[in-house]
Amino acid sequence: MNVGGILDVLAGVLVLCGSALALTAAIGIVRFPDTLSRMHSASKPQVLGLLLVLVGAAIRLRGHPDVGMLILAGLFTVITAPVVANRVGQLAYREQSFRDDLLIRDEMADYDEN
Repeated sequence: MNVGGILDVLAGVLVLCGSALALTAAIGIVRFPDTLSRMHSASKPQVLGLLLVLVGAAIRLRGHPDVGMLILAGLFTVITAPVVANRVGQLAYREQSFRDDLLIRDEMADYDEN
């Protein structure tokens, strides 16, 4: 097998693994019981899954001008996903839309803005 074939197989494996992670994130969003759990599922595996898909696509498109757009999409996702997850978590905490029995320790109780 030549180098181009090996890179195509690697790109396919990365895209499939990234798609599997995105699927598990979607299942977690539907199945988890409260907002904080859903937020965790929506941010961590979803971002990693997208990055794997983008890396697989970049390997497949090697040398194509669209690789720069894939890099920008990945950077935008890595920068914005933690900020969005943080804001959603703060909003869920303020509105008390989570299950208290699932919390082990309430670290935000000292910083409550009431």
